[in-house]
Amino acid sequence: MTEPRPASALAELNPAYFALTMATGIVSIAAHLEGMHRLAIALYGLNLVFFAALWALTLARVVFYRARVVADLLHHGRSVGFFTMVAASSVLGSQSLVVGGLHGVALGLWGLTIVLWVVLTYTIITILTVKREKPSLADGIHGGWLLIVVASHAVAVLGAQLAPAMGAGAAEALLLSLTMWLGGSMLYIWIISLIFYRYTFFTLSPSDLAPPYWINMGAAAIATLGGASLVAAAPSSPVLMEVLPFVRGMTLLWWATATWWIPMLVILGAWRHVARRFPLRYDPAYWGAVFPLGMYTVCTIRLSQAVDAPYLRVIPRGFVFVAIAAWGVAMLGMLSSLLRRRA
Repeated sequence: MTEPRPASALAELNPAYFALTMATGIVSIAAHLEGMHRLAIALYGLNLVFFAALWALTLARVVFYRARVVADLLHHGRSVGFFTMVAASSVLGSQSLVVGGLHGVALGLWGLTIVLWVVLTYTIITILTVKREKPSLADGIHGGWLLIVVASHAVAVLGAQLAPAMGAGAAEALLLSLTMWLGGSMLYIWIISLIFYRYTFFTLSPSDLAPPYWINMGAAAIATLGGASLVAAAPSSPVLMEVLPFVRGMTLLWWATATWWIPMLVILGAWRHVARRFPLRYDPAYWGAVFPLGMYTVCTIRLSQAVDAPYLRVIPRGFVFVAIAAWGVAMLGMLSSLLRRRA
């Protein structure tokens, strides 16, 4: 089909825009766990609209701008943005379960999450492996690559949350979730090694430290949530009960990793925007920075339960407001951007 002319905003739609659903969903869950139930419900309703709208826009882009979608899939920097579709489906599923109490909806979204993970993982990684022309490490790797990890852990999180109510199928669902959690953990080690090498041995400009670098922390935070969810569901799985001390220890390790990243990312952000005066303007990638803040809030709550450390609850009681404020700023930026484009 011939592309419409002139190229519209639809043609330029960032494949990582599903981070909007990821961020809204996890902030809603954080608000719910901290007793802000009305805000959580409002964000859930809003997120259903976002999710449906993003799917409609994505499908329309496939129909009218297929060449641009293919170009995104072939691009080392943009292709990983498609993994936000996996994580968004999982987060909305968790939101449906925790905030909405809709087990059937959550189960359906888990099925969608698994299908998307299989299709996107083996399609994108195969394409990036066999393509002839590739960028250098400095040009090709960035924090957004950790969305591959986030997608794997997203399958594990929702599966572990759903499994206890699955009856006879709980053990199988939890084995799948455990496998995805462990596989995602290995992916993090591989990818973060390359990112850390790029940060410390190549010259960085302020533009290189785009918002997806916050996923360095977000990927470790969702790994924490995955581990804590597996610990909570362990009585439904003989396999999990056998490795429970290991899972608890790994969960604590992931939380320590996520916590380590926070001051580092704040310092780098200050260097980018204060020391180097890089302009702070709206970009869809900022939703990828809001998501880790909400995820850190939720994972710390669940970790405190998994390792019997109630004193850690003081952290999310304050951090939830940081996540809500970041969501609000990003939303104002998005609305302002849409109004300017319309004008």
